Amino acid sequence: MEMRILKEKTAAVVIDFQERIFPAIHENEKLARNVSILIGGLKALEIPLFVTEQYVKGLGPTIHAIANSIKGIERIEKSSFSCCDEPRFMLELAASGKEFVVVTGIESHVCVLQTAIDLKHNGYCPIVVEDCISSRKSNDKLMAIERMRHEGIAITTYEAILFELLRYSGGETFKAISRLVK
Repeated sequence: MEMRILKEKTAAVVIDFQERIFPAIHENEKLARNVSILIGGLKALEIPLFVTEQYVKGLGPTIHAIANSIKGIERIEKSSFSCCDEPRFMLELAASGKEFVVVTGIESHVCVLQTAIDLKHNGYCPIVVEDCISSRKSNDKLMAIERMRHEGIAITTYEAILFELLRYSGGETFKAISRLVK
């Protein structure tokens, strides 16, 4: 399937970057930095963001480094692994009218994988940002990416998706994103 990911048709979901699990995530410092850059760029592009938290009582709130980037965005608490099994998420995503969903989160092989598969099944086009997802074990992430590719889900990097959504050089948004990715 050939496609061009357009800013006007895109939303994003930030899945479960929570305090009690994040310290165990593979290469977590690099992940936090990458996700912060991605969120900064998506905000500069005015892409609607959805933020989920899995069972907050047990896993805690979103980590400080990412919570700073998403101030003012109401979190959607879920108990299901897939965001798509949370009715509020699906209602709000449908109301956005978007077709493409940029996906970042943890863990790659559980919540991210199930959400991406379910988004595709529900008629959306998930775009998983490889350098903005992770798992506790690196092999779980590798297997999740392999499964997503097998399911026909697009995989990209934060820099690639930000510039694809931007489309043109010049202007303040280009300058803001260029500063972020340097």
